[in-house]
Amino acid sequence: MSKSPSPAAGPPGAAPAVDPDKLDATVLKISAVVVLGAIMSILDITVVSVALPTFQQVFGSDGVPQTYAAVAWTMTAYTLALATVIPVTGWASDRFGTKRLYIVALVLFILGSVACAFAWDLPSLIGFRVLQGLGGGMLMPLGMTIMTRAAGPRRIGRVMAVLGVPMLLGPIAGPILGGWLIEVASWHWIFIINLPLGIIALIVTLKVLPSDAPKPSESFDFVGMLLLSPGLALFLFGVSSIPEAGTVAATKVLVPGLIGLALVVAFVFHALRKKGALIDLSLFKNRQLTIAVITMAIFIVAFMGSGLLFPSYFMQVRGESTLMAGLLIAPQGLGAMLTMPLAGKLVDKIGPGKIVIVGLALIAVGMGSFSQLSADTSYWILGGSLAVMGMGMGATMMPLMTAALATLTDHQIARGSTLMNIVQQTAGSIGTAVMSVVLTAQLASHALASPAIASQADEQAASMFNLSPAQMLEGLGQAADSFGVTFLLATALVLVALIPTFFLPRKPISPPSADDADAAANPAASAAMMH
Repeated sequence: MSKSPSPAAGPPGAAPAVDPDKLDATVLKISAVVVLGAIMSILDITVVSVALPTFQQVFGSDGVPQTYAAVAWTMTAYTLALATVIPVTGWASDRFGTKRLYIVALVLFILGSVACAFAWDLPSLIGFRVLQGLGGGMLMPLGMTIMTRAAGPRRIGRVMAVLGVPMLLGPIAGPILGGWLIEVASWHWIFIINLPLGIIALIVTLKVLPSDAPKPSESFDFVGMLLLSPGLALFLFGVSSIPEAGTVAATKVLVPGLIGLALVVAFVFHALRKKGALIDLSLFKNRQLTIAVITMAIFIVAFMGSGLLFPSYFMQVRGESTLMAGLLIAPQGLGAMLTMPLAGKLVDKIGPGKIVIVGLALIAVGMGSFSQLSADTSYWILGGSLAVMGMGMGATMMPLMTAALATLTDHQIARGSTLMNIVQQTAGSIGTAVMSVVLTAQLASHALASPAIASQADEQAASMFNLSPAQMLEGLGQAADSFGVTFLLATALVLVALIPTFFLPRKPISPPSADDADAAANPAASAAMMH
């Protein structure tokens, strides 16, 4: 009895069709290139955080260390550069091609990294971090565009799961790697490490990524760039200044924040009237993308904002070293590694809705346990909670990305990935500022919390406050309570993010039709056909 040919095999003599349930070798090679670039970009956001105390000492003068607020600019400058360049990436990838632009981004990132390693004072380091951020800011949105185009809409969940690995492991591996390099070598190596990685990424990019096919592009929206890029940078600068200023009403917060917000609002009105605007706001006509963006924004504020609290609790309340704090957070990454590949497969088969609901519920359970912190909570409980949170994260971030991008046409993907990266960057900065302000206010409301933290971390502070053992224990307990209240707020925001999740699709996402692609590529012709 003869067997009928498999539907996937196609007619005799035809090239075998791509199995929609499998990532072929070409896509896996492209994924490796993109993941390597993403790892460098994301690690550099987190790895520098552990070097801030070192920068205070190294770049001090006459034995007086730099202030924390001054050295924190090494992080702020990088994130502001990211925010400035991300809006331009969508247009530039359409105009010059993703491969060429990816190479430019890698070169900028490598040059910035080497320059940072040879910085001679704090202002030079901050300036070189801007150069590094200009390259790093393009790597993530470009990586999303390259991978989604290579895999096609039927496999977008799989490739998003692959790209999610560095997004999850970066905040965990960064403090561990940074702490280790500073301990065994010097602070210069947190930047020098990018040189061999970057060269490898460049070589592999030249060999693996397909050549760009030049094509006509819309004219560049200079007005949009002059409104959105500085608008985002000023707004995020104002938001990032809230923890240092201690109040939203401070001039340093209000002036740049309001000017930046006004520029962003002006861009919205400009983009609604202009064809080919820097960010295509017509994408929000896509109901699925809009719901995914809303869910992502609320979720990122909660999750990324609370991310800084974990190492701070372990170091300030439990007295752990930077390296040990990074290791204690590792269960979160392990949990994500368990669920992310499974979520990537399932989202292509059953849609993102059910998966994201489960993911957010797991995060709420894990984070909720941190709202009950004490100064001596078992590390087994904390590690288990972090693992549960990681499992939830693995089932949340990339399915949301899939929900946002899967119904976009090839012409829209670059703009869509740029939009999602802007949302992530902005929400992450807002979340960090909000959680920092809440934690600072909670610590200030307890008389012994801040002195106990300072005394545990620094011998000079211990002699200054001269706390008795009983006062020290009470102060650390108050500090733990302060962290618990902040985690309670983050948990509440995760639960709020569940609301729009119920409107996400709960069946496989249909790829855009040929008519949709034609309409996106030539909206004028599409409009003419409708009249």
